[in-house]
Amino acid sequence: MDTTTEFQGKEEEVGKQIGINLRQFRTAKGITIEAFAKQIGVSKLTLIKIEQGEANPTLSVMWKIADGLHIPIAALLSGESDVSIIRKQAGMQLKSSDDAFVVEPLFRSNGFELYRGYLQPNRSYTSEAHQAGVTEFVTVMSGQLTVEVNQEQYDLVEEECIRFKADRQHTYSNSSESMAILHFVITYH
Repeated sequence: MDTTTEFQGKEEEVGKQIGINLRQFRTAKGITIEAFAKQIGVSKLTLIKIEQGEANPTLSVMWKIADGLHIPIAALLSGESDVSIIRKQAGMQLKSSDDAFVVEPLFRSNGFELYRGYLQPNRSYTSEAHQAGVTEFVTVMSGQLTVEVNQEQYDLVEEECIRFKADRQHTYSNSSESMAILHFVITYH
């Protein structure tokens, strides 16, 4: 099997798992699909396709779903075993609608999630506010990054870190000619 087919198979499998988990969380909370669509600002048709495993949501839609259900985004992904390894660029990828920003969910545990992120050269990604109590820790593994929070900009280079409350809109920008590789820890309180 070639790598492309293998990755597409994994992506379809993860998409189906997201749909199963979304339906379980939504119905456990007693929310109709219509009410949930209205609550989070995502079309009913999009949610139906996600629940049926026919669509892989963008990163923005995943955040809206997780925030609307008051769960970590990783809770929508498949379960973990006692020992897990995520190989470089072999896991699930969540992309911004313009493909400028890609994150790979790595691991989650009680109260935190771990991600690897890639921000294309000369591109930006604005994240909507997450649920109250969410804090992000970002480390620049390679390249450079500007983070804007509360209308303040913070410039970071390789091996520098930032921590901020993510319950407000924030923007990641890469004004360099090379990709920025990032490491995220997201905590929930």
